[in-house]
Amino acid sequence: MGMPTGTHSPDAPAGSPPTAAEADAAPGTSRSAPARVALVGVHGFGTHHLRNLERLQAAGAVELVAVADPQPPAPGYVPASAQVFPGLDELLSAAGALDLIIVATPIQTHAPLALAALGTGADLYLEKPPVASLADFNRLCDAAAASDRSVQIGFQSLGSHALQAIADLLAAGTIGTLQGISATGRWVRDRAYYKRSRWAGKRSIGGVDVVDGVATNPLAHAVATALRIAGARTTADVSSVETELYRANDIESDDTSVIRIRTSSGLPITCALTICAAESMEPYVTLHGSAGTAVFHYTEDRLTVTTASGTSEKTYGRDDLTENLLAHRSAGTPLISPLLDSGAFMLVLEAVRTAPLPAPIDDDHVRWEGEGEAAQAVVVDIEAALEQAGRRHLTFSELGLPWATSAPSAFSMPAS
Repeated sequence: MGMPTGTHSPDAPAGSPPTAAEADAAPGTSRSAPARVALVGVHGFGTHHLRNLERLQAAGAVELVAVADPQPPAPGYVPASAQVFPGLDELLSAAGALDLIIVATPIQTHAPLALAALGTGADLYLEKPPVASLADFNRLCDAAAASDRSVQIGFQSLGSHALQAIADLLAAGTIGTLQGISATGRWVRDRAYYKRSRWAGKRSIGGVDVVDGVATNPLAHAVATALRIAGARTTADVSSVETELYRANDIESDDTSVIRIRTSSGLPITCALTICAAESMEPYVTLHGSAGTAVFHYTEDRLTVTTASGTSEKTYGRDDLTENLLAHRSAGTPLISPLLDSGAFMLVLEAVRTAPLPAPIDDDHVRWEGEGEAAQAVVVDIEAALEQAGRRHLTFSELGLPWATSAPSAFSMPAS
């Protein structure tokens, strides 16, 4: 999943200050040479990166010198400045020195492509999820440290200015003592979604991990955002992970799941997620406090705070992660989503990867809406189940749902 980015965040108020690239390109300001950038993967979410790079190139912040994709882009699809290659190897052998490589490719290709990119001396922007196993994550961290290059992970929601507002309200005690966090996501995906590529809905392909589950790909931002709000960034910040995984579709991976996490400080985080809802709703993260709640709709950068004194709502701006990485390179600005800070998320992904196979939801509790490839599975009354799971920090089986035949599976945390 991802959120498109324009000149400003789509939710930024009118009159927002210029982006870093725009300010840098303003008349009368000094500007360093544009960063030489290559994009690997120009279809799917790669399209977002391509359009964003065109914007940054127009502002003078980057030069898109090359793209790579085994599916050749149509004529005129990429800027004339960019050479087109079928793969990263061909690109690296011909494109010359690069400052930044962006990888927006299928999950199972992230590890080899990221390692190859770091071997060039370029900085790296790697789409989420970073890689498909904790072992690959550790290898990538070692490679990044050895190369002394910077790695930004594409959790775009972490660029929201609402996160600082949340930190401020927690510090001020606005909602009292934080007692728990829940992430709720209910989206719709049809049969065609699982046929768009050979890796869609797969746990692995030919022995290579994919882990394309609801919590690790389409609604991964819900998990990552909840972890960030809880202060859980690295692997050391998580003490336990439990999973309860289900599927209504005929796929290998999970499409309806509860992930229950406890941070090293003891805070519970419960992620109740599905892509088998009756209708898609904007996902949100809820902070449950002793004196109120704060609900963050992260795709909209919208924060609603409710206390005894009433309810307030505000929509915030957002920093673009590519611009943030460029600012990090040029001025030492801290990265918003650095590689090591994906460690907590990777423990969740590893828990899903190593969990028992998702349990099929009995046909009696699934209805199909639509026809043919547009047909979508809907788990009956899943909306209420998600709300209860998040609010009470319970799994579907603990709620006693008739189709919930599994039990929570505890992940064996790696030795520190």
